[in-house]
Amino acid sequence: MVSVKVKPFFTALEQHGQLHEDVMVVTNDLTSSCEADGFANKFPDRYISAGMAEQSLVLTVAGLAREGFKPIYPSFAVFTTRRPYEQIALTIAYPNLPVRLFGFLPGLTTPGGVSHQAIDDLGLMRALPNMTVIETADSTDMESILEATYKLQGPVYVRSLRGNVPTHFKEPITIGRCRNIFDGKEVLVLVSGSLTSMAIETIEALRHSYPELGLICVNTLKPFNDAFLFTRIAAVSTVITLENHLVATGLASTVAMYLATNPGPRLIPMGISDTFTHGGSTDYLFNYYNLGSKHLTFEIKKAFGELGDISKISSKNMNSKPTLTENVAEGL
Repeated sequence: MVSVKVKPFFTALEQHGQLHEDVMVVTNDLTSSCEADGFANKFPDRYISAGMAEQSLVLTVAGLAREGFKPIYPSFAVFTTRRPYEQIALTIAYPNLPVRLFGFLPGLTTPGGVSHQAIDDLGLMRALPNMTVIETADSTDMESILEATYKLQGPVYVRSLRGNVPTHFKEPITIGRCRNIFDGKEVLVLVSGSLTSMAIETIEALRHSYPELGLICVNTLKPFNDAFLFTRIAAVSTVITLENHLVATGLASTVAMYLATNPGPRLIPMGISDTFTHGGSTDYLFNYYNLGSKHLTFEIKKAFGELGDISKISSKNMNSKPTLTENVAEGL
């Protein structure tokens, strides 16, 4: 059974502040929702509440970075990336400042509905020169990401997990190095972020029938230069990418660009297609957009040469209504 840690970022942020006096935290109106309230209470002289003014907030953290601080801005992913995008591009990425941006409740995981669904945040950040782009997958990642990125030059965007976070890995995260979970020389699944738990459970159940089925968790989308990962990709016939993001600009496109200059296996992308997503519970949405365990199983079997009918498992063809998110404001 997978263990769970409660609010790992909350504790890690406090500890990070104790270790580094140049660390400051700036938030909008989501301080406790993004687990920064412990830092704010412990280090009030190094905390700024900027309110719901994300564009001005980004200018503030840029100014702090120019004065020698290492500012951290944690918020929901849409408010970390999309709303202040121009300011991030021109005042943080362009001058290559050491700002750390944390985006919580990304993609379909938010209870906040359509306006809060950051299905494009990784793509936005990948498009910016100088930006390091990371997606965490478990509590160990969230506990170690602050120290792992502290000495990196330039800005960093971290797609993040909050609340009750599963624990899958023992070793701290290393930027640029993937997590090898299962070996396999025929079909390799590359997963990122919040879908990691489901991928581990699904593939573990399938490996008795498909021993050459492998699984790797990718945490660094930019820079994308992991020699071990490239060796594993070159050794298989099919790569399946699984992500809670638009396939056009996230993990799938990152892998596709690599394969464009390093031809090898065929690529099967699993993620959100070219669409605006609608609201609903996380489980419903993952199934509706073909990101559930049954859909992953289908694609794996297809990769091994077993044909089937996707319509039999697609929630788009089920006679069921969406399970709408209740108590949205309270759930944030």
